[in-house]
Amino acid sequence: MTKTTTYKKLIIKSISITLVIMLGFALIYANILKEAALERLVKVDAKKTTKFVFQALYSSMSKGWTKSDLASIIEELNGIDEHMVINIYRSEEVSKQFGEIQKDLQIRNQNPFVHKALTNEESFNLIGDSTIKYYYPVVAQDECLKCHTQTEAGKVLGVIDISYPITDLQVSLASIINFFILFVITFSIVIFIALFVRLDKYLIQPIKKFINSVNQISSNKDITQRVMIEHDIQEIHSMQKVFNNMLDSLEYQFYNDELTALPNRKRLLEQINDKENAVLMILNIDKFQEINDLYGEDVGDEILQNTADLLKNNIPINAILYKLHADEYAIYYKADLDYEEINSFAVQLNDLIANHIYRANNSEIFINATLGIAFGTNYLLNNADIAMKIAKKKKKKYLVYESAMNIEHEYEQNLKWSHKIKEAIYKNQIEPLFQPIVNTQTKEIVKYEALMRIKDDNGDYISPIHFLDLAKKNKLYPELTRIMLDKTFDKFKDLPYQVSINITVQDILNEMVHKTILAKLKEYQLGDQVVFEIIESEGIENFEEVLEFINQVKSYGAKISIDDFGTGYSNFEYLMKLKVDYIKIDASMIKDIDTNKNSQLVTQTILEFARKMQIETIAEYIHSQNVYDMVKKIGIDYAQGYYFGEPQEL
Repeated sequence: MTKTTTYKKLIIKSISITLVIMLGFALIYANILKEAALERLVKVDAKKTTKFVFQALYSSMSKGWTKSDLASIIEELNGIDEHMVINIYRSEEVSKQFGEIQKDLQIRNQNPFVHKALTNEESFNLIGDSTIKYYYPVVAQDECLKCHTQTEAGKVLGVIDISYPITDLQVSLASIINFFILFVITFSIVIFIALFVRLDKYLIQPIKKFINSVNQISSNKDITQRVMIEHDIQEIHSMQKVFNNMLDSLEYQFYNDELTALPNRKRLLEQINDKENAVLMILNIDKFQEINDLYGEDVGDEILQNTADLLKNNIPINAILYKLHADEYAIYYKADLDYEEINSFAVQLNDLIANHIYRANNSEIFINATLGIAFGTNYLLNNADIAMKIAKKKKKKYLVYESAMNIEHEYEQNLKWSHKIKEAIYKNQIEPLFQPIVNTQTKEIVKYEALMRIKDDNGDYISPIHFLDLAKKNKLYPELTRIMLDKTFDKFKDLPYQVSINITVQDILNEMVHKTILAKLKEYQLGDQVVFEIIESEGIENFEEVLEFINQVKSYGAKISIDDFGTGYSNFEYLMKLKVDYIKIDASMIKDIDTNKNSQLVTQTILEFARKMQIETIAEYIHSQNVYDMVKKIGIDYAQGYYFGEPQEL
């Protein structure tokens, strides 16, 4: 694992290392500076002292002197300072004229500094840190030639060797240098302390606060929080802004639908947690998957976007529109509406969706929606969802939630109906009722549709909307289908009419039901009277098995019908693959065909398609004279509905 550190430790370490390096360089430089300054000062001082000695000697020499006089003068000069020593050495030319002194000869031959000075070059020798020796060449001047007749001006006559201590000078210079070093050290420490304080205030502490804020947001798991650090440093503000922008992006993705940009279910859940009195409507587009199957997902997405725009532009200003999963929307309206106002609002939304024309790929598409509505302060989403699902089952445009719809009630109902179904099978109370199907042009009954009912102990018939889905979940549906087959074949063995029997794809794939159908066809020889009406045909995946079944029943003369055609936009594809004899146009297209131009247009399109495919058409949900007249006018082959007769015994 990589070893980590903190900004504070890093800055202290960096400052300490930098300070040590700077002080090291300062000491080295100060020492070099000291040596150079000391050398310059000593040279200047020594030169002045030597010149002073020379002037003293010259004064005596100009009056004429002897060797003893010279020795006496030097002795006197040496006595001025016990630490100062003065020596004078003759040059070779002077020795020739006035006589050689053995000591001078020895010095000239052995001392390089003297030898150097005799070449008219000042020579300087610093002995340790305490003593200086300076060799000063005495150069002949014009006035010197009076005595030194054998030489000429500019020649070196001798060397003055002077040595004396430089302790005072060194101490004085050292004090100055030491003060300088102390000043540099103090100044550096002050600067670095000030720098650290500023860095701590404007870098370390803001970053620390930033990290603490981020950790708090992370620990709270709340992406709605933001980092808010009051600071005047632009970089800190930039860092804060970048992080908050990232949170904005995350929050948007978390709380908004990607396609429509509307707030999503998560945002709605937070909204309804406020427990305020409000109305919540869940709007579900009916059979939206079939739009995707027929037109493709791009068109489906466009319809979802257009629906979002349509709803957003037509709901109250104070209402909030949400996009839930797939093809569902929610409208949250914080208002205290009465029941009539809620119903009026629901009708308005249904009509808005139904009357809107969606255009895609040069086609006009019409959709319907189902609404589930709840109002109050608690369980709005759950209750509205229950109301919507029940409305779907009952094929209602909308339902307002009632207490009887709650989940506990549904569980109780499930248990009750499970018992009822099993009891009805045991007591032989599963009965087929038959609704007439007429020739549209003549109103003559030409066939019937067998519809399943449970006949209770009171003799009343119970609609399958109450038990059919539960029977499928409890694996009882195949047995119900078998009973319907037995009783329907038996009922029509002596009747001259055709009969439509509803079966699902699951019935076709169920081995027991499949064998029962083939056995009944073989036993009763009613193939030319039987039509198998495939319901819930959307999304058939087992085409090979279904096609094999169709071929088998057709070999007995039976026919095939597709139920609820028009609600599933993939039905056209099925008709191209399945050998269908009839298509039953869905009730949603027929119920208002007398007034709804869009329904007329869609139905005529289906009718034209069916004629080209040599398929006969049936219109269901004929409930009035006007609807019948329109169905007859546009040329649908057969008609079915309460206008001609309710489901009943034969």
